[in-house]
Amino acid sequence: MLLRDLLAMPELRLGLLAGESSLDREISGALVTDLPDPGRYLDGGELVLTGLMWRQDPADSQGFVDALVRAEVSALGAGDARLGHIPDDLVTACRDRGLPLFKVPVEVSFGAVMEIVGRGLAAAQARDLRGALGRRRRIVAAVAEGAGLDELLTLTSAELGISAAVINAAGSVVAGDLTKAHAVRLAREYLGAVRLPTLVGKAGEEVFTLFTVDRSHRASGWALVCRGEIDAETGFELASCVAMERTRTEGGRRVERRLAEQLIALACAGQTDPSELSARLRTCGIDTAEPYTVVTATATRRGATDGPDLSALGGQVLEELLDRRVVAAAGADGAVSLVPLRGETADAVAARLRDRTELLAEGLPGTRVSIGVSGALTGATAIRGGVEEAGHARRMADARGGGVVTSDEIYTHALVLATVPGDVRRSFADRLLGPLFDYDREHQAELVRTLGTFLDCVGSWNGCAERLHVHVNTVRYRVRRIEELTGKDLSSMADRVDLFLALRAG
Repeated sequence: MLLRDLLAMPELRLGLLAGESSLDREISGALVTDLPDPGRYLDGGELVLTGLMWRQDPADSQGFVDALVRAEVSALGAGDARLGHIPDDLVTACRDRGLPLFKVPVEVSFGAVMEIVGRGLAAAQARDLRGALGRRRRIVAAVAEGAGLDELLTLTSAELGISAAVINAAGSVVAGDLTKAHAVRLAREYLGAVRLPTLVGKAGEEVFTLFTVDRSHRASGWALVCRGEIDAETGFELASCVAMERTRTEGGRRVERRLAEQLIALACAGQTDPSELSARLRTCGIDTAEPYTVVTATATRRGATDGPDLSALGGQVLEELLDRRVVAAAGADGAVSLVPLRGETADAVAARLRDRTELLAEGLPGTRVSIGVSGALTGATAIRGGVEEAGHARRMADARGGGVVTSDEIYTHALVLATVPGDVRRSFADRLLGPLFDYDREHQAELVRTLGTFLDCVGSWNGCAERLHVHVNTVRYRVRRIEELTGKDLSSMADRVDLFLALRAG
C-alpha cells in the first residue's frame, strides 16, 4: 500500500505536515508506539502511529525522528489528543530528515488507520496470490476486500466444494458450521498432532483434515478444519487466507490492548484522579456501574528458549479461552484482562476457563497455563484490588502446577502457603512429618493418616476412631506415638496448627 493511497482516504481526514515529495513510499505494516526509541521493534517500511506520550520537551522530537529514520520507516502519523496540536519541533525534525509526517484527527482512532492499512496490505497480498490460486480468485478477492471469516468459508464451499471451519485450541468455533463436540474433539487432535496437516477420523467416522493457520504457539493457535481429505496445496492456501484475516483483525486488538494496559497501569499506581480512570474504563468498553472481574494469566513452556514470554503467551491464550471477547494487557507478573460479566457471575467465568484449560493441559502437557480470577467488581477504583486479588489466585494456581483459582480459594491457609517458596514448604513438612513417614514405612503403621483424620475431626477421639474403623484406644496409642516422634502436643492449638500446615505444605 502506498502512503499516497492512505492519505487519500476521505474517511480518515489525515493532514500531511511534512514529506510532500515522498508520498509514493510503500507501507509494509503499522505500529502504535509511545516509546522514545522504538527502533528494535521496527523492520523497515512501517507506518508508525504515536500519541506523543514520549515527548516531554522539544528536544525529544529530534531523537525520536532519528530513531525512525534509522529504522527506515515509511511515515509517521501523530495524534493530537494529548497536546491539542502537533508541535512545530516535530514537524521541523521530520522535514529535516525527509520523513513524511501527517496528523491523525482526535476523532479518528489509530485502530481505524491500522484497519485500513491492513486492508491495503491484504489487498496487495491477494493480488500476488491470484496468479497462483487460479480458479480461487473470487475467494482471494473477497479476502482482499475485507470479507470476514464466515464469508470466506461460504465462498470456499461455493467455489471449491470444500466445507470448512476454523477452531481454536480451546475447542471454540471461531467461524464456520461445526458442533461443539466436534470442535472439542478436533482441538484435542490439533494439540496432540506431531505434525500438521493431519488426517483425523477412524473407519466409519467422518474424516477431517486439519491445517495450522499461522505460526502462533499451539496453545493460542487456530486450526482450519476441512471435511474430507484435502490436498495440502489447497489447504495451505485456504489457511493463508484465514491467517490474513486474523492478522487484519489483530491490528485493532493491539490498540485495545494498549488502552487496557494504560488503564491498568494507572489504576495500580494509585495516583490517578478517579474521574480519569472512569473515563478510561468506559473507553475500554466497560461502564462504571457495570460488574466485571479481573483475570490474570501466565503460560510457561517446558524447556523454551525463544518465543513469547510467559506474560505475552498467557495473554494470547487467555484471549482465546474467552473467545476473543476481551483483550489481555501484558504485565510484569502476567497478562491482565478486565472481563465484563454481563449476566453471568465471576464463578461462571472461572468454570468456563477451568474447562478449557483442562483441554490445553491434556493436549499440551509441556505447557502450563495458570489463571487467577477475582470476585465481581464495579468501578475503576476497584481495578487495583482486583489485580492484586487475581494475582494472588494466579500464583496459587502456578504453585499447584497450573489451572484456575478463584478469589474464594485464596482467603484460606492456602494463600499463606502459596506465598512461601517451595523449598521452604518442603523443608517445613519434612522436619515435622519425616519421623512419622519413617515410622510408617518401618512398621507398616498409619500414623500420618491418623494425624490427618484426627485433625479433621477437630481432636475428637471417638470421631477419629469411627472414621478409621479402629478402637478408640488405638487412636489414643497412635496419637501418643505422634506426639513422641514430633515433639508436639496435640492438645495444644498452636501445635495442631503446625502439624495441619505441615500436612498441606508437603
